[in-house]
Amino acid sequence: MSTALILAIALLLDAALGEPKWLWDRIPHPAVVMGRAVGLLDRTLNTGRLGIPAGLLTLAVLMFGAYVIGTALAFLGGVAQVIIVAILLAQRSLVQHVAAVADGLRVSLGDGRSAVAMIVSRDTAAMDQSAIARSAIESAAENLSDGVIAPAFWFLVGGLPAMMVYKVVNTADSMIAYRTPKYEKFGKAAAYMDDAMNLIPARLTCLLIAIPAGVIGQWRAIGRDARLHRSPNAGWPEAAMARAIGVALAGPRAYDGAMQEFPWVGAAGARTIGSDEIDAALGRLWQAWGIMLGLTTLLTLFG
Repeated sequence: MSTALILAIALLLDAALGEPKWLWDRIPHPAVVMGRAVGLLDRTLNTGRLGIPAGLLTLAVLMFGAYVIGTALAFLGGVAQVIIVAILLAQRSLVQHVAAVADGLRVSLGDGRSAVAMIVSRDTAAMDQSAIARSAIESAAENLSDGVIAPAFWFLVGGLPAMMVYKVVNTADSMIAYRTPKYEKFGKAAAYMDDAMNLIPARLTCLLIAIPAGVIGQWRAIGRDARLHRSPNAGWPEAAMARAIGVALAGPRAYDGAMQEFPWVGAAGARTIGSDEIDAALGRLWQAWGIMLGLTTLLTLFG
């Protein structure tokens, strides 16, 4: 079974089944296992004395371990790989989490805040409807890249070993790549590696959003907005999504009780938004997924 065929079937399997709660209530999800590994190394090596070298060692151990495990799992055969790849993709779960925010907003502001707090790290207690919707849409765009397109891309590039390496790097970035006294140096290697591994997938995700939305002609403007983002990669899918559904994203938001001024992405778009715009973003997620599936199918047939 070819790599492209495995991925195509896995994309369909993930979209159909998502992450069965009954299964992950009984055994730990691979992402949870990766998180535990990152946490163990953090507690063991992040003592404050070694800083960057300790972070480099942590990253090397995680990447080597993921590569070895991915190589071993690849020997299980095509069917097993389909299941593993489907588990490591997150299209359906992403859609479900973002849709829950739209559904919550239709009930009440409090329900919307509770739902969006499940998917973002910013302060949600004082969010109005538009801030909730923006947060959900930004999370949808960024996580389409991190949780679907990037792992699929790396699987096509290097099979299960490369996909496992990407997933553990991305997990480490989410856990230790913070600009705080504890992690400023220790998490630097993970942050840079995650940026490097997402460089192409983030721009590919941008294309997958922009093309079916008919905004590919605004590529230069999308690029300008993307470069306003504090992340070298997350801005690309967010900038494409902003224009694809005609909204302004980013802007001011609060972290740890402090309001921070971030530039608007797609500043000419609507700023008073709600559940309908979240629904529009969900449609763009499925369009991007569909194009990725189509490209993978073409690789299966003609690659």
